[in-house]
This record gives sequence, C-alpha cells and structure tokens, in this order.
Amino acid sequence: MSFDRKNIDNAWCPGCGNFVILKLLKSVFEELGFENKEIVIVSGIGQAAKTPYYLDVNMFCGLHGRALPVATSIKATNPNLTVIAEGGDGDMYGEGGNHFINAARRDIDIVHIVHNNMVYGLTKGQASPTSQRGFKTGVQVDGVSNEPFNPLSSALSFDARFVSRCSVTDKDHAKDVLKQAFSHRGYALVDIFQPCVTFNKVNGYDFFKENSYKLEENYDKTDIKEAFAKSLQTDSFPLGVLYQKEGESFEEAHHIKSALFEQKRDSKKLAQLLQSIM
Repeated sequence: MSFDRKNIDNAWCPGCGNFVILKLLKSVFEELGFENKEIVIVSGIGQAAKTPYYLDVNMFCGLHGRALPVATSIKATNPNLTVIAEGGDGDMYGEGGNHFINAARRDIDIVHIVHNNMVYGLTKGQASPTSQRGFKTGVQVDGVSNEPFNPLSSALSFDARFVSRCSVTDKDHAKDVLKQAFSHRGYALVDIFQPCVTFNKVNGYDFFKENSYKLEENYDKTDIKEAFAKSLQTDSFPLGVLYQKEGESFEEAHHIKSALFEQKRDSKKLAQLLQSIM
C-alpha cells in the first residue's frame, strides 16, 4: 500500500523537519495496515498544514486554526474513518486554541498532530505561542516577553486522555509514539518538535537533541500527577506518552456506531421537523 501522492511539487524548505514527519506518517500508515480511503487528514493554514497535500489520502484544508471542528464533524458522522487534525503550533495553539480545549474535553476519537517549531513559518518568522522567551524576530525585535504556551500541561488540564510529545530528531521513538496515538480510543495529542531551518535559527536540530530526553521505560503513564510534573519541565523537555487513560470516547458516549449516510431515515418525520421550523 503506497501513500505517496504523485506529481505534486513540495513547497517546504530543504532541511525542514516536516519532511521527517511526512515520512513517519507514511511508515505508520503502512505498518498499521491502513488503507488510503479510510484516512482523512484535516488541516488549516501553515507549512505544517500542507502535509495532507503530499499524502494519497482523503483531505480537507480549511481556515487558519479551524481543523479541529471539521475533524470532529467528520468523525462524528463517520466513526469508521481514521481522522487526523494536523497543523503547526500557531495554527493549533494560537488561532485554534479554543478548538483545542473543546476537542480534548469532548474526547472525540481523532489524532491531533501538532508540528511544533516555535515560530510562524508560513508568514515568515513571527513569534508563535510556543516561542521561547527572548526569541527575536522581525516583529519581536526586543525578544519575546511572554511565557511560552505549554500544550502538554494545558491538554492535561482539559482532561485529555492521551497526551504525548516526540521529536523528529529521534525517528524511531517518534514512530512509536504515533503508533500509540493511533491505537488509542479517543482524543490523542501528539506534539512533535520539528525545526524550522529558515526562520528559527535558535531552536534547531541540535537544540531539540540537547534539550529533551525520553521518558524512562518504567514511567507510569497512568499517573496524572506525575504527568503534570513532567509537562512543566521546560529546562529539558520530556518525550514520550506522558499520560494515557482508558475511558469512553465521544462516539461511544453518544452511541455513534455507523456512518450517517448508512443510517435509515424516516422521510415523513424529517418533513414534519422541517415544516415545524419554517
């Protein structure tokens, strides 16, 4: 099974970490035995949001920060699909911040992949929600003064049942984290460190290698208190599944078992409903 989309020019800069994520997704899809027609990737605007253009799967590209509500709707109307919401840290944590909160709270069965390069890449290098303090850009000429947004601690506070982080600097580990996310039943956050080699010369490949570490093999990912403690570590970022908890997903809670188009409709009742609101 091939997931390569043919005859498409790639617009990413040479050396961009997005290439690694693209290759990882193809590999994960193949190893998990997915079929092209059963995958839908929903994205917004940004360099990361171009990812579905380079994969031979179903896709929907919408407005900046609006991938999650569309992904939620697709999954709710056809629970048989594997649905992914994908975008960058600005797209998902900035413009899409409110949707991030509610997707986690609803616990819709989607994989939420966020390419975290700590900068806005498409619009040429402004500070993003995850940019580090002191980071200088053409707009933030004196350096970023805000504390960087912490997606992992935020997701945990929203009661997300799968919260993880990985890095393109360790491909095998990143693949394992992604596989766990796709195997999880419910909302799954995968925050991926991915260098922007053009507009962020500070947080590059060496930075992510030197300032992150893999969680210990005996780490207890069911311990919410330990997960919060790990999520708050910013001098050295933990990589792996910080937290996972079994539970009832949105679809299970609402007894959604089949696609909407497969369900029987009572035309007479539908006509009566429409008449009552006209």
